[in-house]
Amino acid sequence: MSRVCELSGKKAQVGHRVSHSNIKTKHRFLPNIQKRRVWSADLKKFVTLRLSTAAIRTVDKIGLDAYAKKVGLKLK
Repeated sequence: MSRVCELSGKKAQVGHRVSHSNIKTKHRFLPNIQKRRVWSADLKKFVTLRLSTAAIRTVDKIGLDAYAKKVGLKLK
């Protein structure tokens, strides 16, 4: 399964690890994805989502339904 946040759409980025002697090697920067049960007031039930930690903080702050509406995602 890919490491993609279901709400924010965050996914792996590609960059370099740079050594002290400035040798560059490819490296993937993975988002911190967590599986989380979140309450949806509109659906009146818990929804299990794979969210980045930044998205979890935003959901805690403004709520799942408001965040889903903001990013244009329809929960079912």
